[in-house]
Amino acid sequence: MIGLTLFTAVKVLVSILVVVLLSLIAEWAGPRIAGIASGYPLGAAISLCFIGLENGTAFAARSALFTAAGLTATVAFAAGYLLGIRLAGNRRRPASLAMSIFAGIAAYGLTAWVLSFMPVNWVSAPLIAVAGTALAARCFRHIPDVTIREKIRLGYAVAFLRAVFAALVILTITTVAGAVGPRWAGLFSAFPITMLPLLVIIHFTYQPEHVRTIIKNIPRGLGSLLVYAMIIAASYPELGVAWGTVIGYLAATLYLVLIEYGMRGTVAGR
Repeated sequence: MIGLTLFTAVKVLVSILVVVLLSLIAEWAGPRIAGIASGYPLGAAISLCFIGLENGTAFAARSALFTAAGLTATVAFAAGYLLGIRLAGNRRRPASLAMSIFAGIAAYGLTAWVLSFMPVNWVSAPLIAVAGTALAARCFRHIPDVTIREKIRLGYAVAFLRAVFAALVILTITTVAGAVGPRWAGLFSAFPITMLPLLVIIHFTYQPEHVRTIIKNIPRGLGSLLVYAMIIAASYPELGVAWGTVIGYLAATLYLVLIEYGMRGTVAGR
C-alpha cells in the first residue's frame, strides 16, 4: 500500500514539474518555441514509462506504436481547437475557451476512434503519423508568428491548476491501461496531456493570436514524439524502461535541436 502511494506521488510530482516547465518556456522563449516544445515527449513519455513499469515492457512497446499513430489525433485536437477559436469569433473569453476545448477534444476523440480500427504496425504507425502531421503543417503554414511582448506573471495558483490537470490525466491513463489494452493505452497516451492546459492558459491570459502561433508550430515539434515512440517500441523489450527512456529522450532532443537549427538557417538565408 505504501509502495503504491509512493508510486502515485512520483507520477503526480513528475507531471507537475513537466507542465510548469513547458508553461515557462511559452512565456520566456515565445509561442513559436513553445509550440515546437509542446511536441517534446512529456506527457506521453511519462505515461509510457509508467505503463511499462506497471504492465511490462512488451505491453508498453506495443502501446508506443499506437501512440505514434495517435499523433494524428493529437494534431486533430490542435486543428479542432483552432476551429473553436474561429467559431467563437468575438465572444467573451470564457465562451471562446469552452468552444475551443470542446472542439479540440471532439476532434481528438473522433480521430482516435477511427485509428482504433486501423491496423497499426512498424510500417503503418509512422506513415499515419507523418501523413497527419504533414497535412496539419500545410494547413497551418499561413498562420503568422506572434510574440508575447508584455509578459504576465501567471502565479502559483494557475501553474498548480494546470499541473494538477496533467497529473490527473496521466494517472487516469496509466491506471486504466491494463484494462483497455495496449491499443487504447497508446492512443490515450497521445492525448495532448500538457498541450491542452498550455493552450488554455495562454488563451486565457493573452490573445488568440498567441494560441494560433503555438498551434502552427505543434506539427513540427511532434516529430520528436514520433521518434521517441518508435524508439520506445524498439528498445523497451530489449533494454528495459530506464535505458529505453534515456535513449528515446536523447533521440527526441537531437531531433528538436536539428529542427530549430534548420529553422534558424532558413530564416538567416532569406
